[in-house]
Amino acid sequence: MAGSDSDSGESDNHNMTTISRHIFGDDSDEPIFSISIIENMKEEYGLFVWPCSTVLAEYVWQQRLRFSGANVVELGAGTCLPGLVAAKVGADVTLTDDANRIEVIDNMRRVCDLNKLKCNVLGMSWGVWDASIFSLQPKIILGADVLYDTSAFDDLFATVKFLLQNSPGSVFITTYHNRSGHHLIEFLMAKWGLKCIKLLDGFSFMPSDKASGLSVNIQLAEIVLNNLQP
Repeated sequence: MAGSDSDSGESDNHNMTTISRHIFGDDSDEPIFSISIIENMKEEYGLFVWPCSTVLAEYVWQQRLRFSGANVVELGAGTCLPGLVAAKVGADVTLTDDANRIEVIDNMRRVCDLNKLKCNVLGMSWGVWDASIFSLQPKIILGADVLYDTSAFDDLFATVKFLLQNSPGSVFITTYHNRSGHHLIEFLMAKWGLKCIKLLDGFSFMPSDKASGLSVNIQLAEIVLNNLQP
């Protein structure tokens, strides 16, 4: 199971920076490993570990054999918890976030160094077709809480579709709050030629102690290309 705590000794009252520690293992008394995340409460949402990231990271841990040796890209990575867990279990990981959010990109590099993990860190804006996206051929695409801004949905789904097409047989795994309604997400999947092959309630696979800390219902979806489309 996975857990987390905050190391108050790492806090900086001036800029509200703290380091949270997230534990993964089958027994909380004997964790297999932990991931440390640098968070900043004064910055935008990109520098805080939201529940969707915790749920997706736990799913990566539970599916670790599937991730070992896989080429993984995390979209909108922010504090990178799911991607770092993937790297820890043996995936080749590229962490991406909006190229214009320099403070988030810098923090991504810092958390990689903090955890002694080698990940490729890339500034990549959804819907922008520059050289960086053409080089990516992920087997698994991760996205925690990327379905929060309806105005960005088309750019997100266009990017996801491109990456899925660029790597046949790949899958997009995302966790989200049902803010805008699952019907809208279904509409966008149909619009962009995608389909959901698995839909789980976060409570269904989270350890009981971790699930008790979730204040909202979080969904996990696995999405692939709809190859049956005409």
